[in-house]
Amino acid sequence: MSSCFQKLKLALVQLAVTKNKELNVERACKFIKEAAQKGANLVCLPECFNTPYGISFFNQYSESIPGFSSDTLSNCAKENNIYLVGGTIPESDGGKIYNTCVVYGPNGDLLAKHRKVHLFDIDIPGSITFKESTALSAGNTLTTFSIGNWKVGLGICYDIRFPLMANIYTEKGCQLLLYPGAFNMTTGPAHWELLQRARAVDNQLYVAGISPARDETASYVAWGHSSLVNP
Repeated sequence: MSSCFQKLKLALVQLAVTKNKELNVERACKFIKEAAQKGANLVCLPECFNTPYGISFFNQYSESIPGFSSDTLSNCAKENNIYLVGGTIPESDGGKIYNTCVVYGPNGDLLAKHRKVHLFDIDIPGSITFKESTALSAGNTLTTFSIGNWKVGLGICYDIRFPLMANIYTEKGCQLLLYPGAFNMTTGPAHWELLQRARAVDNQLYVAGISPARDETASYVAWGHSSLVNP
């Protein structure tokens, strides 16, 4: 693949997530391969693609980077000759757990690693209470990577709520922002599409949100509705 191509064909993989990590990773690779066969050169997975989303799962499913999930993604990017944004996995490092997105190039090299900056602590009376900060630590950096002439900025879920983060990415020359996210059945209808469209219009760039598939039997039900918004 030429590193100077002008066009991106972007695939957003919205997949169901089970409690079986190995199965989740295996299925993700299956969909990545399918997307590549259909011509995608940039494939994006959702937040927590290898684990159920929830405070009780982050420690149990956490792993180091490099590790099982990230190594598998690296190999998958290389085998399919694509750029791969690996959604997020719970990353264990230095006694802390981060919600982390890794990006690999067509040769399997790690291009970027973004740790979720804004943790999702929310209390809506009568609807939902959720505090990521009880299990996760926050990242403290902004993260970009390049594909030919495209510069891409990374955020994770609640990061999209903060317009200054997107503004800074725009000032750094990004034309595309990617947000793997797992908005829920309360915040999803209210903000998922609205925030993507706001970030896109405010900054005159493309914005994509990549969600796990909805599973109404799960303890945390994702809204779904992965989408790509133009400027």
